[in-house]
Amino acid sequence: MYTALAMASGRRASATAGNMDSSLGASLTESLLSVEQNLDLWREKIEASDWTSSSPSVYFLARGASLASCHEARLLWEEAAKAPATAMSTGGFRHGPQEIVYPGLRFCLWLDQHLLRAEDLEVAKDLRRLGAAVMLIGEGLPDDAGDLVFSLPISPRGWQFLIDVIPAQIAAERLSRLRGVDCDSLRFCPYIVENEGGIIQDNKYGQQLHGGEVGSRR
Repeated sequence: MYTALAMASGRRASATAGNMDSSLGASLTESLLSVEQNLDLWREKIEASDWTSSSPSVYFLARGASLASCHEARLLWEEAAKAPATAMSTGGFRHGPQEIVYPGLRFCLWLDQHLLRAEDLEVAKDLRRLGAAVMLIGEGLPDDAGDLVFSLPISPRGWQFLIDVIPAQIAAERLSRLRGVDCDSLRFCPYIVENEGGIIQDNKYGQQLHGGEVGSRR
């Protein structure tokens, strides 16, 4: 659902800006098909890695359009895996919160196709030197650039955001299983938020509290 909305919004923005051409659709289709061919490999890499269990918290960092993927990944981490997470721009992290780095802390960095790519590779390198566990997502990445690396298929310039959230989606599902939680249901939040009061909701859209435990919505 996220990818479909991102594609529709991106194509509308391209058309409005006059950047739409006849080759874009075919290029995006090729990129998505390439992702489909890599899904099993990405799942195997995540299953074989301890990145999803090395620390209870994770920082998601990105630049440019991938910042949307960064925030979507944070929401997945919190809603699907029920684990704390932070999302922000890589530049914003570099100007203060970098003091949080400690051995074992997890980071996921999206590498933009062109924007400050070399600089962000240096950020990833230094985070690892400080003992953090780093997952990298981007085009043309060497396997030794991080603890868990996803080298994406080539996308049209500025369109990497369409596919670069997918490794994080798979990782969130993996972490939910490790934590023993259901990634397909929410414990507290109703599908439709009707008021701003409280957390535990008791209405036709949400869950009910029975015997001290929050019931399933299914």
